[in-house]
Amino acid sequence: MGTNDQKRSLPHGLRLVALAGAAALTLTAGLTTPLAPAPQQARAADDGKKVLTVAVAQSVDSLSPFLAVRLLSTSIHRLVYEYLTNYDPKDNRAIAGLATKWEPSADKLTWTYTIRSNSTWSDGEQATAEDAAWTFNKMMTDSGAATANGSYVGNFRKVTAPSPTQLVIELKKPQATMAALDVPIVPKHVWEKVSDFSAFNNDKSFPVVGNGPFVLSGYKADSYVRLKANKSFWRGSPKFDELVFRYYKDQDAAVSALRKGEVSFVAGSPSLTPAQAESLKGADDIQVNDAPGRRFYALATNPGAKAKNGEKFGDGHPSLLDQRVRNALFRAVDREAIIDKVFRGHAVEGEGYLPPRFQDYFWKPSADRKLAYDPAEAARLLDQAGYKKNGDGKRVGKDGKPITYRVLCHATDPNDKAVGKYLQEWWGKLGIGVRLNCLDNVTDPWLAGTYDLAFDGWSVNPDPDFVLSIHTCGALPATPKDTGATDNFICDKKYDELYARQLSEYDPAKRADIVKRMESRLYDLGYMNVMAYPNAVEAFRTDQIKSITTMPAKAGNIYGQDGYWSWWSAVPADSGGSSDTASSTGVVVGIVAGVLILGGLGAFAAMRRRATAEERE
Repeated sequence: MGTNDQKRSLPHGLRLVALAGAAALTLTAGLTTPLAPAPQQARAADDGKKVLTVAVAQSVDSLSPFLAVRLLSTSIHRLVYEYLTNYDPKDNRAIAGLATKWEPSADKLTWTYTIRSNSTWSDGEQATAEDAAWTFNKMMTDSGAATANGSYVGNFRKVTAPSPTQLVIELKKPQATMAALDVPIVPKHVWEKVSDFSAFNNDKSFPVVGNGPFVLSGYKADSYVRLKANKSFWRGSPKFDELVFRYYKDQDAAVSALRKGEVSFVAGSPSLTPAQAESLKGADDIQVNDAPGRRFYALATNPGAKAKNGEKFGDGHPSLLDQRVRNALFRAVDREAIIDKVFRGHAVEGEGYLPPRFQDYFWKPSADRKLAYDPAEAARLLDQAGYKKNGDGKRVGKDGKPITYRVLCHATDPNDKAVGKYLQEWWGKLGIGVRLNCLDNVTDPWLAGTYDLAFDGWSVNPDPDFVLSIHTCGALPATPKDTGATDNFICDKKYDELYARQLSEYDPAKRADIVKRMESRLYDLGYMNVMAYPNAVEAFRTDQIKSITTMPAKAGNIYGQDGYWSWWSAVPADSGGSSDTASSTGVVVGIVAGVLILGGLGAFAAMRRRATAEERE
């Protein structure tokens, strides 16, 4: 479907992982000379406020942190609400957020968090442990509140707040994600008034009460999201007075707006296309950031949509229930061609479920198990499965009708359309038809199970638990009328057993090994064909943004981070002095002399590989 902060790049939304370390990268930028016009300063509102405008190609699914799964939405919630912990922008290790420290009991079944006393809600109320306890308890007792992040609390037995600065979480069994609970903590005194969490989108009354670096101050569906700096944020106020995410359905229009200085930053959907990136390189006052991303780009098959109650629904093609057919289709996908011709080298060939940027969890099949491009083997597998060609050269199903697969694609993603055309060519040679169904909103047919295959992708967090959880049986909707948290209805008992084991394993190496076994299982099942790990390709105006933090520091993305570091740290171009974050994080700095320096602790040679990009949604 999409991407989650993790979140999807598709209908749902995509999260991050990182390369450790810091480095320096020197890049060319627009040159300012006495003969050239002075650089345009950071855009200012009529009242003189500094406004940072970010062009995005994804719309908001919900402004409720209990419902949102798209990358844009979850990124906004990271700016508006604090989480118990955050991720260090240098190396993605867990660091203090709303909690200043966290300690487990000897048996790892009770976790005690110390809640900071210097965080206040934007309406002046103190943020306390009671807010965190209420947030988790609501998710534990209300299915609507558990829509987006319910997997994090499924193992919770009891959550209490003995004091304003102490939060206690009791578990049913050990849980390795307790320092990576990516759940926005909301103010109890505001949210306890909500009657139906499954329907409340948090988009009618502004400003929205939060305790993050920004305050949500305005919203217009499919148009913009406006935020203002939280002057009382405990870590310090952002340098820009306002932050605006402006939606562009046409990605070329967003690039044009960047050229004209109408926006400060453009991220694409979630990345710029190679052609757009090339067109911006060398442009005055514009810098392109091209780094390994946190996203995978995949093709998902409909495994037969069903609910937890066992009721089946949707109309996925029955041939896809045969693993030989699924493997045959993926044998007929030339990943190298996709990297070279669609991404033009700005990606890495896809293999396992988690991108190589997450080195500890990255898995790849052995040579004898790899589903390499082999059209002859694909044809053999289809014959073996009983789907043979008729006199017209068309593969026919068990009903005697020629097979034509419906493939869901995002109308706003040019990569989907480009890869779709190759699928029509490659699978056409097998005798299988392909009908692309490119929609602005792929969510509805996806959740209804009315598709055969779909372009899929998620942004991955430093802790991969969320993107692993969306393929468990527990993520299925309770009934066909419900939503659930599943990606594409996969339900496999062996996978579930491995998921439970990794969740309770505290030893990092042992847990990583189990996660890799889960990836191996997904690969063998053939429901998810990871085709590429796209780079994060984005661009910004150096005459509007003086410096901004990348994550990770060595070679990372700016948009869609696991944290608020980029927009919180961004310094307007007309600010005096240097960025106060450059000494501790990867910072892209605009220099008037015409160079950009990606600041860090050591020298870094530009990387060709792009690893994974970010959102599916």
